[in-house]
Amino acid sequence: MHFELRVLSFLTELTSVGFLLERRFMKIRSSFLFVSALVAVSATSGVSQAATLSCPNLDKIEEVFYQQHVLYREPTPQIEERTIEQYIKRLDSAKIYLLQSDIDQIKKDLKGIFTALHKGECGGLEKVQKLFEARVQDRATFAKKTLTSKSFKFDPKTEVVLDPDSRKYAKNKKEADDFQSKYLQFQVSNYLATDMKQADAQAQVVRNYERVVKRVKDTKAEDIYSGYLDSFARALDPHSSYFSADSLDDFEISMSLSLEGIGATLSSQDGFTVIEQLIDGGSAKASGKLQAQDKIVAVGQLKDTDKPEMDNVVEMELRDVVKKIRGPKGTKVRLEILRKQDKGGTEHLFVDLTRDKIKLEEDAAALSFIDKDVNGEKKKVAILNLPSFYADSRKGGRSSASDMKKLLKEAREKGADALVLDLSQDGGGSLDDAVKIAGLFFKTGNVVKQGGQLNGLLGGMTAQALDDRDPEVDWAGPLIVLTSRISASASEIVAGTLKDYQRAVIVGGTSTFGKGSVQSVVPLPPKLGAVKVTVGMFYTAGGYSTQHRGVPGDIVLPSIYATDDIGEDKLDYSLKPDHIPAFLSPDAYVTSGPNA
Repeated sequence: MHFELRVLSFLTELTSVGFLLERRFMKIRSSFLFVSALVAVSATSGVSQAATLSCPNLDKIEEVFYQQHVLYREPTPQIEERTIEQYIKRLDSAKIYLLQSDIDQIKKDLKGIFTALHKGECGGLEKVQKLFEARVQDRATFAKKTLTSKSFKFDPKTEVVLDPDSRKYAKNKKEADDFQSKYLQFQVSNYLATDMKQADAQAQVVRNYERVVKRVKDTKAEDIYSGYLDSFARALDPHSSYFSADSLDDFEISMSLSLEGIGATLSSQDGFTVIEQLIDGGSAKASGKLQAQDKIVAVGQLKDTDKPEMDNVVEMELRDVVKKIRGPKGTKVRLEILRKQDKGGTEHLFVDLTRDKIKLEEDAAALSFIDKDVNGEKKKVAILNLPSFYADSRKGGRSSASDMKKLLKEAREKGADALVLDLSQDGGGSLDDAVKIAGLFFKTGNVVKQGGQLNGLLGGMTAQALDDRDPEVDWAGPLIVLTSRISASASEIVAGTLKDYQRAVIVGGTSTFGKGSVQSVVPLPPKLGAVKVTVGMFYTAGGYSTQHRGVPGDIVLPSIYATDDIGEDKLDYSLKPDHIPAFLSPDAYVTSGPNA
């Protein structure tokens, strides 16, 4: 097939799915470098204790961002314009549904949105949603008409430019139809590539469009408001964002590496919730009754009865299904399962599970060993993979720094001659853990300085030093830090600090991602989620901000991430880089020997 596929990070079939994919990639690119809530209770005192996100709260939540942001303290015409741009991108990032005239109308309807929200008026957002619903229905109708027509022919030589940055919005319905005619060829080709028959492929694409129509029409007001707030946050800088109550749950799970549930990874496929993976330590796997690719068709809560009311979850949003399945440790849930039989046909079964606390080990630090022959002498190399800088602030909670300390002890005890710290897939995480982890490899001394708005705006700001005060050196031997273009934030603090102190050789990408900002997660009243806001910039001990510059590699290796399309400076509204005088600590240097 000769499709011209010039695709960036969020090539998608359907724009609603596309935005989620873009956000998933943003999680890797942006990282979650954060300081646990630095904000006094008064920061959210103006937000009402509403059970759900409502229009009157939007203006108050925006004010929380302004109270904490490193650069922006009040609304401006520029921020309003950016907010509208981000909201349009959220609706139709792939430029499939909206016409240029729609874009003009949306900008008109949302002009003055800050003033309207201050008055508690959300009519503009509701009007935009109705327009978007109409355009999604238009595209679904066209898709069905085209793919159910007897005259439709699949043309493998179709050329279509999918990259939305390389296309403009369609000027009129004819241009939209012309593009979608080619796009439908691409969508059908995706299913043909899986050996699906053409008639089935066409029917599947039609069903996909119908599901998007249903999803958009079922959008709740609080989802519209949540989407708007996240668009506003991203208008400030690439790493500020709004967490809905659901998103906050996911964030806390990712940082603590644990959740309370049944221990299964789920996905949404063709309207069904499908079990992708059973997690070790979870009741789903321990029961021996569930399998990968089982479809969950109904969920019931087992309380005081053995016959709970079963809620049908077919065609239900995945996040809503997850809500029904997750729950406190010790509570019980019943799943109705649809399983495809090897010899054809399907089987229905009911599975009762007790929820428990699940540890997500696949995202935890892990140690392995390889043997290398060096000049005829056998050497043992320890490889310590750190996928993220996780930290559970609750008493007895797990942290990446404490896990790393244990693994370094194991590496010493097993006689490792050298260590590779793999941060090549690490998008960041806890600032506190980054400081502690850097300190595992040298004596005492400065690691990073953090500057925020209380010390002035960007440029010449006074910065506060964060240092390692533990004199123990947990690994004093040869050290390589493996990086890539997607190593970001906390990864850059560790790599940059160890490079500044000449403690490690940096191997991998030409540079890391280039994220040099610090975010704080500020909880809102119950059910309203939280805001993640950029509160400062950070600088490694050499005085460099990693903003845009990243951490240069000493030895550069080929990589699929070695592209200029990936980097902080490519993100919308990225903050400018900065630098301060070096603040290296002479006592930090390691010369030789264990615990030198």
